[in-house]
Amino acid sequence: MQPGPTDIPDDPWMAAMCRGNLGAAWAISDAILIRRKTSGQVCWTWPRHLQFIWNGDAPAGRRVLVRCYHGLGDTIQFMRFILPLRAVASHVTVWAQPSLLNLIATAPGVDQVLALHDGQPDVDYDVDIEIMELPHALRVRSIPNDVPYLKCPRPAEGGEPPDGLLRIGLTWEAGDWDTRRNVPFRLMERLAEVSGARLFSLQKEFHEIAGGAVAATDCDTIDKTGTRMLEMDLVISVDTMAAHLAGAFGAPIWTLLHADCDWRWGRSGATTVWYPTMRLFRQTTPGDWSGTIKSVCAALAAHAPLSRRCAAKPTFLSSPSSTSSS
Repeated sequence: MQPGPTDIPDDPWMAAMCRGNLGAAWAISDAILIRRKTSGQVCWTWPRHLQFIWNGDAPAGRRVLVRCYHGLGDTIQFMRFILPLRAVASHVTVWAQPSLLNLIATAPGVDQVLALHDGQPDVDYDVDIEIMELPHALRVRSIPNDVPYLKCPRPAEGGEPPDGLLRIGLTWEAGDWDTRRNVPFRLMERLAEVSGARLFSLQKEFHEIAGGAVAATDCDTIDKTGTRMLEMDLVISVDTMAAHLAGAFGAPIWTLLHADCDWRWGRSGATTVWYPTMRLFRQTTPGDWSGTIKSVCAALAAHAPLSRRCAAKPTFLSSPSSTSSS
């Protein structure tokens, strides 16, 4: 049976993370680390995103190599831990996906950034760790969520002139690796029915459809995507890199989650400890996005007039009273 939106995973570590019990999660991680060291288990032949790197060595006073072996969104999300790492380490090198290098170079705490490639990095280090292992190594008890912790490396170039409409940037596809995250484009177009809203694509390689409701933008690189994103009043995205990018910038972001979403978003609620400017809209029926989009349209209708009433950019901060899709 497919899990419902409030079900807790059977995996003890994921269950602890969903509940926000970080201490319990690190205790589980400690036990796993001891078993790995005792058994001599190796993982170098595994796919990169499944490899474990950290051997338990303390980073304090040492040169640390941070490997970014997961997705682009994972790297952006976990870059928040670089500054607390640098507070104890003597030097931090981030070995990251080439498309993120300019962005990562803006992060406080980064001493050196190198392009990820096959083989080993040409850098000296004392402690080796994958970026998603940092919270465990640092024994964090709460998620640092001061934003922005990344800055757009490519300044705006004017963009579209202001027209009094609510400018909304959209991302509706997360890729083929988990198609449950993708929202059909025809549903996203319904957002144009909200009076006072104007829609722009933040989707890479989107070609504007004649007579369509969504305008194309140049988002062929992450730097350009960030630039266009910051020209918007609001970003609405599925669970993919764009949502993390907007959150890291401190931009208003509404994230659409499928019913059995990833552990990092918990199992209920419209807010998240990861990003203070993010609001979550959750599927209530697996595979059915129509109800979720209906809730987004209703929320937009409440905000859209604000764009016409004042010159200042409207804000869409999350609040404990915000409601998720129903």
